[in-house]
Amino acid sequence: MAARTAGDFVPDTHDLDDLAEAALGCKGCDLYLNATQTVFGAGSSAADMMLVGEQPGDQEDKAGAPFVGPAGRLLDKALAAAGIDRDRLYVTNAVKHFKFTLPERGKRRIHKTPSRTEVVACRPWLFAEMMAVQPDVVVLLGATAAKSLMGNDFRLTTHRDEALHMPVADATPHLEIDPEVVVSAHPSAVLRGPPEAREMAFDALVSDLQFAAGLLGK
Repeated sequence: MAARTAGDFVPDTHDLDDLAEAALGCKGCDLYLNATQTVFGAGSSAADMMLVGEQPGDQEDKAGAPFVGPAGRLLDKALAAAGIDRDRLYVTNAVKHFKFTLPERGKRRIHKTPSRTEVVACRPWLFAEMMAVQPDVVVLLGATAAKSLMGNDFRLTTHRDEALHMPVADATPHLEIDPEVVVSAHPSAVLRGPPEAREMAFDALVSDLQFAAGLLGK
């Protein structure tokens, strides 16, 4: 029997509202069992730039919207510094459910990185979003997002400041678009870094966003 994926739940449509509604019932992997809800992408259906993160965090899981927690606030600050209007973007995650562990004591849910199997299982939703929005530039924030589209052997740190394209592979030939791809650190990585390095990491994120925006005007 073939492995279950989100592809079993994705409707044949390019309408973002219909996709978002269908995603609420997705059981393409087991992450839905513990998450509060599906967190689908948000933003303009006519966006020329799409930002892709890893997965929703604790606050996103509760709110049902992407990038509304601490990492989202830092992203908003970086976008403003880069001169980019978030309202003109489409923002989503490679995985649509929050993966977490619970400590032995306390109730604080601790983020856990999605497995490769979970990322691949959820990828049909990301492909559907890309086909609906048809962005000219896709910015992959963090290693999980980068590997979701660029392959499991992709190394983010060696490809910053580059305009890339998704590899042609068995998983992607049905995509009828070929956006330029830019990779950068996830905003949460900036927050987790040592205090003395955060300013430099933030400036690097802003620079990556400016580079991505510059590709739209060339």
